[in-house]
Amino acid sequence: MIDPLNTEANDELRKARASMDSLAKHKDAEDIKWLMSSKRGRRIVNGLLQNAGVFRLSFHTNALQMSFNEGNRNTGLMLLAAITEQCPERYAEMIEEAKQ
Repeated sequence: MIDPLNTEANDELRKARASMDSLAKHKDAEDIKWLMSSKRGRRIVNGLLQNAGVFRLSFHTNALQMSFNEGNRNTGLMLLAAITEQCPERYAEMIEEAKQ
């Protein structure tokens, strides 16, 4: 709990939270690299991106369906961003493997 009058404790709490966030981001990056390091993992990721509709329009005449489609696409775009940030060379490899 943050005590507005105890600035030293608040600074320590912020530093601890920042450290935990940094560690979590590092773990996520390592997990993405691990997943993309094998052909099987790249096939799984490619299937997830395809199912999420990352490479197609989310438009639909039904607004609720379109919202659902866009939510799926957003999740896929977050995965795609993580992959292209952490291991862009593996993304290119995944695309080549998908063509075959």
